[in-house]
Amino acid sequence: MTTALTKDHPFASMATEMLAHARSLGATEADVLVAEGDSVSVQVRLSAVDRLSKAREKSLGLRVFFGKRSASASTSDFSKESVARLVTDTCALAKEVAEDEFSGLPEAESMTQDFPDLQLFDTTNLSVEQEIDLARRAETAALDADARITNSEGAECSASHGTVLLANHHGFIGAHQSSTYSLSTSPIAKDPEHDGMQRDSWYTVKRKYEALESPESVGKEAARRALRRLGGRKISTQQVPVVFDQETAQSLLGHLASAVSGYSLYKGASFLIGQLGKRLAPEFVTVYDDGRMPGGLGSRPFDGEGLATRKTGVIENGLLTSYLLDTYSGRKLGMSSTGNASRGVGDSPSVGPTNLYLVPGSVSPADIIGSVKRGLYVTELIGFGVNMLTGDYSRGAAGFWIENGELAYPVEEITIAGNLKQIFADIEVVGDDLEFRHRVACPTLKIREMMVAGN
Repeated sequence: MTTALTKDHPFASMATEMLAHARSLGATEADVLVAEGDSVSVQVRLSAVDRLSKAREKSLGLRVFFGKRSASASTSDFSKESVARLVTDTCALAKEVAEDEFSGLPEAESMTQDFPDLQLFDTTNLSVEQEIDLARRAETAALDADARITNSEGAECSASHGTVLLANHHGFIGAHQSSTYSLSTSPIAKDPEHDGMQRDSWYTVKRKYEALESPESVGKEAARRALRRLGGRKISTQQVPVVFDQETAQSLLGHLASAVSGYSLYKGASFLIGQLGKRLAPEFVTVYDDGRMPGGLGSRPFDGEGLATRKTGVIENGLLTSYLLDTYSGRKLGMSSTGNASRGVGDSPSVGPTNLYLVPGSVSPADIIGSVKRGLYVTELIGFGVNMLTGDYSRGAAGFWIENGELAYPVEEITIAGNLKQIFADIEVVGDDLEFRHRVACPTLKIREMMVAGN
């Protein structure tokens, strides 16, 4: 369950006292962020435990404003003396900072009043032994899948639980709990004919333990992905249709998230400056950011400033309809926050997507590949060759060559290049296979044409 707590939360009284202390020292506004959590993670390799970590952490951060001057600080020492000193020092620091006319808390009336249960929390506590067993089962399933799986880079299982509390001078106090469970493995396949080796991996990550894929299915899929890469070839440079699978297509949405971030926009570092309301993609393309998706890996009832998260249409019917903003970047751009403030303890808010996804179409990945006479199916991207100011895009890639609608052979050591504005404009088909394995998710995409550089 998602727990929405107010004045009954164990940290609520401490946060209230800190705010009162800051007020007594002259602060005009302030907010307090408290986070606590525990995590257990194990890694095995060839069944032997390679790494084990177990942590329990808590920390609190304070942000104070003296008019338009502000400062932030944090501590993991929750003793009364330490907390009092943090308040005093942060207030003293804020007085020395230059004024920023756009700084300050959101308006009091904009604080969220509802705290829906977003199904983000699972009380299941996995023991170290259970996590070791899950990781071993995933790795064993991969190693047993085929005689050509000859080695492993290991398997990892982790679980974490956490609580976040935010309080501010507007009287807002909110808290929510969340959990995350994940399992992955990375087998190595060896080509008996050419002595080549290939590595690939697969994983599952969910808010609730019972929703995880089985270790056996994770291992078998990882093995399948490693085996299919054996015998990789180079190809000649050419311009062809390119199909991005789920994993690589979501990276295109990640670039979109950066480009529509209020901070990139007001700093002049986005190729989407001045594009609001203009066509970015074909009419059948719609992208949402939904902070209240049940069970979503990016879901939360309120953002880093206490504003309600929401479902925002970023691209609707191909038109760029909204940027993603927090209060500060919104003020800089003359717009309202979209509830996308994201922050770490002791940091000032910035902008981050919640659950950003491209609405799926009705065509299966197999039919998309079948529609390509000669082209590239991308399954891995390498490097960060993206200029967010111009949209120029050039990344190392690996995948499969498509010949007459069939995956003909694996390809490697290639580069795909284009411009992100043109890539979004050239989306030709959207797959029906949307799955949320990250906060940013995308179904298979077919791009009309891109430059593929090889030999």
